[in-house]
This record gives sequence, structure tokens and C-alpha cells, in this order.
Amino acid sequence: MTPGGIISAIVIGAIIGVLGRLVVRGRQNISILVTIIVGIVAALLGTWLASLVGVQDTNGIDWIELIFQVVLAAIGVAIVAGTGRRR
Repeated sequence: MTPGGIISAIVIGAIIGVLGRLVVRGRQNISILVTIIVGIVAALLGTWLASLVGVQDTNGIDWIELIFQVVLAAIGVAIVAGTGRRR
């Protein structure tokens, strides 16, 4: 992976993670680093899921892939925030 690819994965992961946090109701006591990591994982899983469904590459903006990524990020943020409250 190139340095540009790593930087773009971090930026996209941060955006997806923040969008996921916006979807989840309430306050999440997790750091921005955890949000970025959840976002990166959600972006990768969302892209993989979109390729399974066959909508990874479309003309224009890949809205379905983006929806998959944000929903997975919201689920990830909810899980991570939920496990942090129990400790």
C-alpha cells in the first residue's frame, strides 16, 4: 500500500466514522482515534459488501456503497460505545 493510499484510508475512515457517530443517538464516549479505526473497518467492509451485491462500481457517486459503509460504522460505533459503558 502506498503512502497516499494509507492517507486516503485514514481520511475516508474518519469521514465514515464521523457519519456513523452522527447516526447513533446519544453521546458516545469514544476517542476520535477509535472513531477513525471503526470508520476504516466499516469502509473496507462496506466496499466488500457492495462488491458482493454487485454495486461497487456505478456511474457517479456510489450511494449504495456509501450507505453500507455508514450503517456499518454506526453499528461499530454503537458496539464500541456500548462496551465502554459496561467497564
